[in-house]
Amino acid sequence: MITFQTIRDNEEIATYIRHADASLKALGYTEHGFAHVISVAETAAYILRTLGFPEREAELVKIAGYMHDIGNLVNRVGHSQSGAVMTMRILEHLGMPAEEIASVVTAIGNHDEGTGEPVSELAAALILADKSDVRRSRVRSFLKAEDFDIHDRVNYSVTNAALRIDENRTAVRLDLTVDTHYSSIMDYFQIFMERMTLCRHAAKALSLRFELFINGQQLA
Repeated sequence: MITFQTIRDNEEIATYIRHADASLKALGYTEHGFAHVISVAETAAYILRTLGFPEREAELVKIAGYMHDIGNLVNRVGHSQSGAVMTMRILEHLGMPAEEIASVVTAIGNHDEGTGEPVSELAAALILADKSDVRRSRVRSFLKAEDFDIHDRVNYSVTNAALRIDENRTAVRLDLTVDTHYSSIMDYFQIFMERMTLCRHAAKALSLRFELFINGQQLA
């Protein structure tokens, strides 16, 4: 059985993650390396486990979370689709059953706003995990504040982010603490509105309500 640990220990996959992040660094994007993909993997698994899904599905979404951005190695444009194809090839080579490959590949191919949709529970969990990873440490450390673009400012302004499912399992809540010295709350909505809409759809696919709180105030 292919496990998350199998995937984490695979040097071929690790190489693709490193090179994909290097490509985004060259383009000026925020961090998409191991810190991001491990965070997404763990959050996606937390979502399915909390909702009572079978442990194997939580393991599969964790694998999808770890591999979801390797398509950036090819190109940022269409990276979810190219990453899905790369993942299929890798998992076939490792001997994962076709049914499980299909679940992982579907989630990866649908994780990005603009082209993605929560067509499965795994895809929905991956969307929520990916789009909620907003944090100061994703801003490249070599950048100076005066060089920040709006994405850098918004990420740098978020000093704390937490995604939680309520005890009744009826809502998923994203809590952000924003330092408005670096970015306004309107800046957040300017660049993340499409992502928040996708999160709302993803939550609905899991029979949840999506809630967004910024500095303790509910905004969605």
